[in-house]
Amino acid sequence: MLGSSKKTKAKVDRRDAKLSMAHFYASFIALALGGLAGLLQVLVRSGKFELPFGIGYYQVLTVHGVLLALIMTTYFIFGFQISAVSRTAGTLSNGARKAGWIGFFVLTIGTLLAATMILLNEASVLFTFYAPLQAHPIFYIGLTLVIVGTWIEGSALIASYVKWRKANPGKVSPLLTFMAIINTAMWFVATIGVATTVLVQILPWSLGLVDTIDVLISRTLFWYFGHPLVYFWLLPAYMAWYVIVPKVIGGKLFSDSLARMSFILFLLFSIPVGFHHQLTEPGIDPAWKFLQVILTFLVVIPSLMTAFSLFGTFETVGRAKGAKGLLGWFKKLPWGDARFTVPFIGMVAFIPAGAGGMVNASFQMNQVVHNTVWVTGHFHLTLATSVVLTFFGISYWLIPHLTGRKLTKKMNKLAIIQGIVWAVGMTFMSGGMHFAGLLGAPRRSSFSTYGDAPQALEWIPYQIAQAVGGTILFIGIILVLIIFINLAFFAPKGEEEFPVAEAPEKAEATPLVFENWKLWLGITALLILFAYTIPLIDMIQNAPPGAKGFKLF
Repeated sequence: MLGSSKKTKAKVDRRDAKLSMAHFYASFIALALGGLAGLLQVLVRSGKFELPFGIGYYQVLTVHGVLLALIMTTYFIFGFQISAVSRTAGTLSNGARKAGWIGFFVLTIGTLLAATMILLNEASVLFTFYAPLQAHPIFYIGLTLVIVGTWIEGSALIASYVKWRKANPGKVSPLLTFMAIINTAMWFVATIGVATTVLVQILPWSLGLVDTIDVLISRTLFWYFGHPLVYFWLLPAYMAWYVIVPKVIGGKLFSDSLARMSFILFLLFSIPVGFHHQLTEPGIDPAWKFLQVILTFLVVIPSLMTAFSLFGTFETVGRAKGAKGLLGWFKKLPWGDARFTVPFIGMVAFIPAGAGGMVNASFQMNQVVHNTVWVTGHFHLTLATSVVLTFFGISYWLIPHLTGRKLTKKMNKLAIIQGIVWAVGMTFMSGGMHFAGLLGAPRRSSFSTYGDAPQALEWIPYQIAQAVGGTILFIGIILVLIIFINLAFFAPKGEEEFPVAEAPEKAEATPLVFENWKLWLGITALLILFAYTIPLIDMIQNAPPGAKGFKLF
């Protein structure tokens, strides 16, 4: 077992492991298909490749966005959170496990319905499915089932948490379990927006029950969901950074209380900020946009808390191993352990990703990059690098833990190579996107749609860089799939640790106020009402002629 000389006794229950593995199988299938679509997409954007068999560019773009940004991540996150709760709060009850399986199958049915419509070119509406783009009703029904499935699974996690609290009155819950519940609660609150616009507006419109819908309300409800979706992806990576990585490198938690507070701040400030995705849209008072920009920048606080905690842990561990000087601790980190190195690359990528996010959220600088491929480059640094590389790092120990196998030296070395390949590929692709975006290259467009633009020649070198980077990234996906298949089916039998860092012996007790859900959910509700009530009333009262808003008939 890499990174540890002891065999762990703490294992995820075999029945819970099967449930988690079902999610990981689906997640990596989505990664393979979505990654192939992404390769085709960047090749088309380079202007040097045409799609065969009459496949449309926006069809490929929709496959790539939906499978990777929504399906792959959702399956992975719930698979990870199920195993984390089982590992730290105890084996799931039979009822919770049954609910988990029901949720998984509902989620899978929804995925298959939506994917079928995309493949039939009946739903080439992109990941955001903005109206007035319209898909087949089955696509929206599929998305609805995806959300419902996650609600069922999330309820199973919450039931396990409640069971632990009842069995341990007056005690602070295990940190990983607490983090999983925070992320689940945020998901529940956020998905209310997308569920509302799909069920009340878009699905009746797609079925022909109404002729028009209010596009502004639809987009507002989508981004009420769309921005916390980013943190739904990010917080599981933070779970690994806060709790898993310190154990892997031989350290302890930097601060249990700081970790819980940062997660609570993400819950509070991640949802009432959707307007910063709509800064150029008419119909929203600039004062409300500016308010949500301020709330958006507040999320920087827990991000900086996380960076402080992580690098504080790294330095503490390094100096305990004899490091000297200002940066001597850096050399003492276990660079030969993929469980650390691969997530660390993701951590480093989050530095420029966060800086780019501040540009996107700015009331002024957003005007320069809005709706350019810069935004896509930022998206690929955050989700497709920081988050995805951390997910890969998690899988390199979690998959063998769940399947009763070992992370061998050969697979560990290949995993480090995969992380480096991914970093190189993303440097080309995301870098090309950022530079092209600064020159005004549009997002969501193929070469055929902008090739005649006067400035298109300036974009070509950066579009080629994206194609080179995308090709390298696809090689990285192939390496990941090889490692996953090996760890799931062919690696030697054995025990692989599920690393969970402990608090230092002399650490202060964590305050019970962090478990006060009435307080934190109440503040979250107040912030949402404050940020959205008046703007939504204004949108409904001043809807353009023919827009139906929330009216079905």
